[in-house]
Amino acid sequence: MEGIYRPRRLRINSSIRDLVRETEVNVKDLIYPVFVKHGKGTKEMVTSMPGVYRFSIDQLIEEASEVYHLGIPAILLFGIPNRKDELGSEAYHQNGIIQKAIRCLKEAVPSLLIITDVCMCEYTNHGHCGLVEKNQIVNDPSRELIAKIALSHAQAGADMVAPSDMMDGRVKVIRNFLDIEGYQNISILAYSAKYASAFYGPFREAAGSTPQFGDRKSYQMDPANSDEALREIELDIEEGADIIMIKPALSYLDIIRRARETFRVPIVSYQVSGEYAMIKAVGKMGWLDEKSVVMETITSIKRAGADGIITYFAKDIARWLIIR
Repeated sequence: MEGIYRPRRLRINSSIRDLVRETEVNVKDLIYPVFVKHGKGTKEMVTSMPGVYRFSIDQLIEEASEVYHLGIPAILLFGIPNRKDELGSEAYHQNGIIQKAIRCLKEAVPSLLIITDVCMCEYTNHGHCGLVEKNQIVNDPSRELIAKIALSHAQAGADMVAPSDMMDGRVKVIRNFLDIEGYQNISILAYSAKYASAFYGPFREAAGSTPQFGDRKSYQMDPANSDEALREIELDIEEGADIIMIKPALSYLDIIRRARETFRVPIVSYQVSGEYAMIKAVGKMGWLDEKSVVMETITSIKRAGADGIITYFAKDIARWLIIR
């Protein structure tokens, strides 16, 4: 038995475990998603997501300042309009909620990276991510409008645009729109492998984006498919995506791993609203330790291959890392 390898030697105390740890979560890995709405002095909690709020712009500035001072490098911005129509016209209006928020945030917290979600679902009266004709979501006309939204965000001062609609070919159209208008330095974070997941429910409450008919399975991916995800990612990279996203995270760690092994581009994954809500619920009931579960899940997402992680727990994680 002399000289036998004993793995427990490297687990004997916390200092040794820290020394040999293969995966380390850092505050710079985090992106914090936030919801902004019209009004003043407003901070509304999302019922199904305790600790998550819809902010008016003045309140969002306070939140963004806290995020920046915690060392979190970026926010992902979602807008909630005052009015909705078939075209989602506030999504690309120069005085829309997102456009106003970007300008105010850039003035107040200029070094915070602002990523904007580019989609139509929050802004349309039908709740779908593209234009609707005869109860069908039409692809090519939708992507032109999606690109128009992305351009309006860039014009307002966004650092990065993140199309989440899953229309075929939209990354190429967005890249062309941005380049023609002189925004060659605005990067694209593409929701490349976005699955038609049951984990989005709390987000749809927060953003008021539930489809008013049907579902999104004709454009979001089938959860059973992984080869298809690689094809989607490859197409987005070819069209000009700078970063690709896999969403949700925890149920799709295999997709993150396959993407990491296949592509040499930055990968972001989104720990979505349902993942957040489940952890908050079991933590509140005392069935699991919330902090431990959060850190284990976030570590697993990074271990699978994600470079960046979008999570509603970002502020909590940043504080835990500071006092660790």
